[in-house]
Parts: sequence; structure tokens; C-alpha cells
Amino acid sequence: YIGALGARVICDNIPGLVNKQRQLCQRYPDIMQSVGEGAKEWIRECQHQFRHHRWNCSTLDRDHTVFGRVMLRSSREAAFVYAISSAGVVYAITRGCSQGELKACSCDPLKRGRSKDERGEFDWGGCSDNINYGIRFAKAFVDAKEKKVKDARALMNLHNNRCGRMAVKRFLKLECKCHGVSGSCTLRTCWLAMSDFRKTGDYLRKKYNGAIQVTMNQDGTGFTVANKNFRKPTKTDLVYFENSPDYCVMDKSAGSLGTAGRVCNKMSRGTDGCEVMCCGRGYDTTRVTRVTKCECKFHWCCAVRCKECEDTVDVHTCKAPKRAEWLDQT
Repeated sequence: YIGALGARVICDNIPGLVNKQRQLCQRYPDIMQSVGEGAKEWIRECQHQFRHHRWNCSTLDRDHTVFGRVMLRSSREAAFVYAISSAGVVYAITRGCSQGELKACSCDPLKRGRSKDERGEFDWGGCSDNINYGIRFAKAFVDAKEKKVKDARALMNLHNNRCGRMAVKRFLKLECKCHGVSGSCTLRTCWLAMSDFRKTGDYLRKKYNGAIQVTMNQDGTGFTVANKNFRKPTKTDLVYFENSPDYCVMDKSAGSLGTAGRVCNKMSRGTDGCEVMCCGRGYDTTRVTRVTKCECKFHWCCAVRCKECEDTVDVHTCKAPKRAEWLDQT
């Protein structure tokens, strides 16, 4: 636990916070610790979802925006990052509440008494995840920055933040324990629990694929679709304003790191294939010897012994653009 003085010093030194966020940070230092853990989790999830893509959710060290200039463009990548980060904050705080790590919250106090589902009646018991507290705090903390400015990008961020928060709630599941003679389930005790964060990541990844390009409406209060042939965005759709760069070559102004040196799959026809990943520039092949564990046997009791096997594999990496030096100088 960070003492009151420590919290003030730490919160004052976190770059990029607005006043309201700083106040929340100082008031709830234990929740900030959960938010920090949640950040590691959603960045890992973002990198898992985009590991086979030209933009692979790469982070920049010592940059408080985490993703650098890629976030300046109102692209679908920015939309995804806002949604997954908002979801990660909800997930981390809700988990902290249930595990008794936070002073301000605990299990869901409303899940008491009896209730029913399609299988019949049950008693609320155990510790239901207090998702509503997680959502409320995440909304107050994450949205505070966007509410400081009233422009199109802030409206886009607020919309995508909400999508992320609601995505976590979508995957709450009822978990039950049976009671009665030899677990006959004459009585059930149930609680609501969050699903694994991967489910939220997979769901938001699908929303990224179907993200809708929008423009501001005339009175500046909402969105209209950029292409009249597309449907209007709902509250669960990710929205964006600008087309993405192709991420093929390094473009510091757009936050693109390029794909030179990225490993690709020669046999794949998808986004991880060498043709797509390398943007038609071709690839280099290096023969690499790998040592792996093989012929593992279980020995009673209780050890697994393996041999070490060497195998030689070809690793394919994308070539750099031919005129890279010239491009860098311009």
C-alpha cells in the first residue's frame, strides 16, 4: 500500500494525466495499482490479437502514450486501442474488488437472496464480480481526459471507451455449485464471474474488423456514416474517422514502424504470409538450428524426463524497402 504522501508524489509524476485523473489517483492509490496491472494485460492481449498483422500493436519504451504517433490518427487501430484499454481497466478493477485487494469495493452487494434462471431457482452465494463498480470507476477515470475537450476525436474516443467497458460485461457468466444428496442439485448456490480476458479480446478484434468509418454530424453531437451504403454504427460498434496507413514502410509521422525484419510465414496466404506482410518487397531466408525438448517420458513418481533434439528450420524475414536510406533523409 502506498502511503498518502507517496501517492501524491507518484500521481504527480505520471505523465499525461488530467486534473480529475490525478485526484482519483491520489484518492485511490490501491486502485491505480490494479489499473497498472491491467495495462500490462491489455497490451499483451492487443499484441496477441495483431501478432500476424503489419501493425502488431508494438509499444514504445519511455513514451507515455505507449503507442506513439499511431494514436494521433483517428484510425481503426486507435479505435481498437481505446476499446481494449478501457476494457482492461474494468477487468483489472473488478478482479481487484473480488480478490479483496481494494478498500473501496468488494463482491457485488446486490447479488443476495434468491433468483432464477432457465434451470430454476438458486441462491446467490460466493462472491459475484462487482462489474458495475469496475465500469463506474473506469468511466470516471478513463473518460476524464476526453471530457476536457469537446471535439470530434474526443467523441470518437468516448464511444470506443464505452464499447470496451460493455464488452467485459457481455461475458459475465453464472457459475453454480450443486448441493443435495450426492450433488443432486436440489439446491444451487450461484455467483456471477467474468470470463477470461481473451474472450473480450477476441470480441473486440471482430469489432475492429467490422469498424465503421464515420464523420461528425452537423451539430457536433454524434456521428453519421462516411459511406451512405453502410449501416449506422450502434453502441457496440467501433468507429473511426481516418483510413489507416498501410504500415509497410517506416513513417515516423504516422507512427508506422514498417515491416522490414518481421518474421513471415512463407506458406500462408493470410496477413502473416510473406507476400502480404512484406508488402511485395520479398523476404530473406535464414537457416536456424533450434534445440527443443523431445521424446519426453513420465517416470514414476513424479518426474518427466526429456531428450534435447536439434532441428533445422528456415526463418523468413521481410526485406527492407530498396530506397530506405533516401526516404529517411527526406
